[in-house]
Amino acid sequence: MTLFDSACYLAAPLWALMIFVPHWAWTRRIMSSPWVPLLPLAVYFAVALPHFGELWRVVSRPDLPALQAFLGQPYGATAIWAHLVAFDLFLGRWMYFEGRERGIGAPVVSPILLLTIFLSPIGLVAFLAVRSARSRRSSEPVGALRR
Repeated sequence: MTLFDSACYLAAPLWALMIFVPHWAWTRRIMSSPWVPLLPLAVYFAVALPHFGELWRVVSRPDLPALQAFLGQPYGATAIWAHLVAFDLFLGRWMYFEGRERGIGAPVVSPILLLTIFLSPIGLVAFLAVRSARSRRSSEPVGALRR
């Protein structure tokens, strides 16, 4: 198994908890740790630190050819992949707790979390749309729903 593969394998059990057993006491307990995204970030640090000078040049002065060259290297692709996996997990963790707090049920949140694993920008927009609709409905007077 490569470091590239490790980023996903380290995050997968956490996603599985939020999606498949969201009401299990251990899911909430485990996901309550703010350190959850640290697992895939360990992969990021393992590949990014040895190439920090090159990485810093790419991110501090964004330039498409330089970024393409960095990402064309196995360490560059692995670093950005681990970064994405960790950020997606951070985002998914937020959506998991935000959904619970706002009373958005697991049958709605779980498919959005699944979408977020693969296409996080679309998953985020979907979650925000559901959250917004839920907020509008809960702020309307009860009689307003019967019109």
